[in-house]
Amino acid sequence: MSSASNIVLIGMPGSGKSTVGVILAKLTGRAFLDTDLLIRTAAGKPLQEIINNEGYLALRRIEEEVLLGITCRGHVIATGGSAAYSEKAMAHLKSDGVVVFLDADIATLESRIRNFARRGLAKRADQTFADLFAERLPLYRAYADITVSCAGLSHEEVCARIMDRLANHGRIDPATTELTREISR
Repeated sequence: MSSASNIVLIGMPGSGKSTVGVILAKLTGRAFLDTDLLIRTAAGKPLQEIINNEGYLALRRIEEEVLLGITCRGHVIATGGSAAYSEKAMAHLKSDGVVVFLDADIATLESRIRNFARRGLAKRADQTFADLFAERLPLYRAYADITVSCAGLSHEEVCARIMDRLANHGRIDPATTELTREISR
């Protein structure tokens, strides 16, 4: 993986995509891009407001448009949790990068997210968080080039695992992972 390739983080809300993404970007010398912020900017309003006024499918449509418009290289990209619903968007992101699934168990996710009603989750009104988790998990697994289990790990430890996996697959310089191990200790 060249330094011009992107590292794309996917996973459920609360899996740590944004936090891990910022740390990973610093460690790999890449810029960081949070697609939820791009969506908010494109729509001119918060995600929850889009859902409240236009519905969850409108948010998914806007998200797909935003993801398809990404043309950057050499970034760490944290996607919204619903990015995996768009086959076109995921194919676009995979075309110039590696997709890393941050696999967090539902208990961890629920402990991190306390504001389900205001979080901007692209889900049906009748859908519980557990239902959403069950629906999305196979999508994340299908698109992932690398899966990292996040259970019981700090954000820095998750980054170290990602770096190891990228190095093992020849996608980053193995010397970079030594720096990551030092930081996560």
